Amino acid sequence: MGDQGPFRYRTDVLRRLWVHGVQPHERTRPELVRDFVRDLYKYEIRRLRERLLRREFPRDTYARRVDELRRQLASFEARHPDIHVDVRSVPDAADQQHQL
Repeated sequence: MGDQGPFRYRTDVLRRLWVHGVQPHERTRPELVRDFVRDLYKYEIRRLRERLLRREFPRDTYARRVDELRRQLASFEARHPDIHVDVRSVPDAADQQHQL
C-alpha cells in the first residue's frame, strides 16, 4: 500500500461513519475504512441472528431483515463507489467504537 495519503473523505461519508464510531483521518487508507464497514455488516448480521434466537421477533421476518441489511450495504456502496465492501468471514470485536 504505497499511497500514504493524505486521503480526503466527503463530509457525508464521515457523518455516516461517525454514527458507527468510525473516525477516519487524512492518513486512514480507504481500504481500512472498507474493511471496517464490512466487519460492521457481519457484526450486525450476527446480532440479528442472536436476536432471532432470543425470539425478539418472528422467525418469518428474519429473511426480510437480513435483506434490509444487505440493501443498506449495497446502498452505501452505490453512494460511495470509491469504498467497495467485500464481505468475508473473519472474527472481529465490532461492538466497540473504533478510531482508525
